[in-house]
Amino acid sequence: MDFAPKPRPTRSETAFLLIGALVSIYAVSQFLRNSIGVIANDLARELDLTATQTGLLSSAFFFSFAAVQIPVGILMDRYGPKRTMLATAVLTVLGTVLFALAPSASLLIAARALMGLGCSTFFMAPLVIYARRFPPERFAGLTSLQMGLANTGTLAATAPLAASAAAFGWRASFLAVAVLTVAIALMIVFLVPRDSGADRPKEAWAAAFRGVGAALRVPSFWPVFFMHLATYGCFVSVIGLWGGPWLSDVHGADLVTRGNVLLLGATAQICGMLLWGAMDRFWGSYKKPVLIGGTATVLLLAILVLVPLPQPWATLWFVPFGLFVAYTPILTSHGKSLFPPELTGRGITLMNIGTMGGAFLSQSVTGMLIDLVGRSDQGLYRPEGYRLVFGSLAAVLLLSLAFYARAIDPHPSRYATKS
Repeated sequence: MDFAPKPRPTRSETAFLLIGALVSIYAVSQFLRNSIGVIANDLARELDLTATQTGLLSSAFFFSFAAVQIPVGILMDRYGPKRTMLATAVLTVLGTVLFALAPSASLLIAARALMGLGCSTFFMAPLVIYARRFPPERFAGLTSLQMGLANTGTLAATAPLAASAAAFGWRASFLAVAVLTVAIALMIVFLVPRDSGADRPKEAWAAAFRGVGAALRVPSFWPVFFMHLATYGCFVSVIGLWGGPWLSDVHGADLVTRGNVLLLGATAQICGMLLWGAMDRFWGSYKKPVLIGGTATVLLLAILVLVPLPQPWATLWFVPFGLFVAYTPILTSHGKSLFPPELTGRGITLMNIGTMGGAFLSQSVTGMLIDLVGRSDQGLYRPEGYRLVFGSLAAVLLLSLAFYARAIDPHPSRYATKS
């Protein structure tokens, strides 16, 4: 009996599967970094965590992630993005399993740090693969696709995680994520082609670090860097950490309700990223939309400090917050525009250090602030503590906006107008 050979997948089908695998691995990172907010009260109750420990628990991911960005970038250039990403995926799986099994706060924090190390390549490595695998004119679209679709991981860290934790427990839920990560890593082994350029002459480590120093001296680096530091720290401190406990302690929300409300905020942020994405072209400026979005975010945080919102209004508050704090694509474009081509990679990496380092600082410091105010007689964190948290986030963002207003604005439309 003759069997016709199966047709080989077309190039477009192969590309579709490759993009799906790379988006999926980054979605794991988005899930893990935002996964504490929904289950924070359950972790605190089960392991007797203070607010300082809870803040450190969540922020340990961002600290280790930020700390290795420069070495990771150099490793990708020397050994290729695929090899580097698969090596760190092993650390992600180990960290997730340790988190699921950890009997103490110290092991939970160590597991989160290990997760951060593991996920440190899951955004930059796919971008390098896209740059080498696809024509240059498709890079911007693939980057937007990578960022937008991977935010399903942020959504999964809200209501779906709450439902899974209620049904199976948070430990079983994280073991399932570890298994899923293994499956995605195996997809990458087979779907991502061998690293091209990994065997070419390597840039010396000394030369690589001299390039980092040059990037730090680029005009307006620091104003844009501090905006990166303050902006993402605001989002992950609210959606990824304290929004859930605030809803529980101040408004009496249960686990499922917390998950649903945070899902609203995360969904609004995804929609906001799509809406803000073209606003720089509308304004002909990077700075104007960032200043508008940042100012609106400060005002929304000030409302939580000054106005005792009833629960329905507290729920609705997360929608405009998610929409206005989502100006990060324009801020990222502003940062990229500052660097000459030979420094772009290291410049973007440094901005990413600001993003993740700011998340670490904001989450760890706000935990200390809540502990400073203390608990009520019922064992709940006091509303005054949460107001102190929201007020501090607003103050840091406001100071960063004032500094950012001095940055140069090299938007392409300005040069087009002059010519």
